Amino acid sequence: MTGKDVPRLEEARDGIPPGTRINITFLAGEDLGMRLAAARAVKRLGFVPVPHVSARRLPSRSALEEFLSGLAADGTAENVFVVGGDPARPEGPYEDSLALLRTGLLRRHGVRHIGISGYPEGHPAIAGPVLWSALTDKAAAIAAEGFGGDVITQFGFDVEPVLTWLEAVRARGVHLPVRIGVPGPAGVRRLLGYATRFGVATSASVARKYGFSLTNLMGTTGPDRFLHALAHRYDPARHGRVKVHFYTFGGLRTTAEWVARFRQAGQL
Repeated sequence: MTGKDVPRLEEARDGIPPGTRINITFLAGEDLGMRLAAARAVKRLGFVPVPHVSARRLPSRSALEEFLSGLAADGTAENVFVVGGDPARPEGPYEDSLALLRTGLLRRHGVRHIGISGYPEGHPAIAGPVLWSALTDKAAAIAAEGFGGDVITQFGFDVEPVLTWLEAVRARGVHLPVRIGVPGPAGVRRLLGYATRFGVATSASVARKYGFSLTNLMGTTGPDRFLHALAHRYDPARHGRVKVHFYTFGGLRTTAEWVARFRQAGQL
C-alpha cells in the first residue's frame, strides 16, 4: 500500500487474515506524517506493518533517524524493507540499501527483521553481477547483525526465471526465505504498464502462459496459472523456503477478495 491507501485498507480489512504483513511504500510526494500514519493504521487494523526505507530518497542521516524514531515511537519499527529507490542520483548520503544496513541505526531504533529486494529477471538499470553482489552482501550484513530477514522479488509472469534464480540464490549461500512477487488481479493494460516500467519480460509466449493476450488489453487477469505452476514445480530441497508477496495493482480489496476465493477453492 501507499501512504494514501489507509481508507482502502480499511475497506479491505475483513478479507485480509490478521497478522498479514503489509508493505508500505516510500514514494516521492508523500511526507513523513503520511508514512507514519499508514504504518499506525496497518498495526491498528491487526496487520504487521513493513515500512519501506528508500536509501536514495533520504536527504540526510537526520531524515533517516527522524523516520526510524517515529516508527519506534509508534511501535511499528520492528519490520522494515530497505531498497535503493528510483532516483538515479542519491538525494543524500545513501547510495543503496546496503549503506542503510551499515549505519547501525536500524537496530538502535528497534528494527528486528529486514526485507531486501530480489530480481529474478534482472533490473533495467543495474547489471547482473552488481545485483548478485548486492544480494549476497546484504544477506551477509543481515546475518552478521543478527537480524531476521527475507527477500521480496520483483513481480513476473513466468515461473521459469523465478525457479532458475532461486536455485542460483541458494547456490550462492543465501538461505533467507524468499517471497515471490505475484501481481494481484488487475487490468491487462495496467499490468503491462508496470511490467514495462520495471523491466519485466512480457513476450507473447509468456503472456499466453500467464493467461492474457497482448492483442486484447481490455480484460482483467489473475495469477492463477502462475501460482499453480510455481506450486507444481517448487522443490524445497532446491529452492529453499518460499512464500508469495502480492502486488496490489488492481487494488487492496480486489486482491484480498481474489486470494480469499483462491484459498476457499483449496488452491493456496
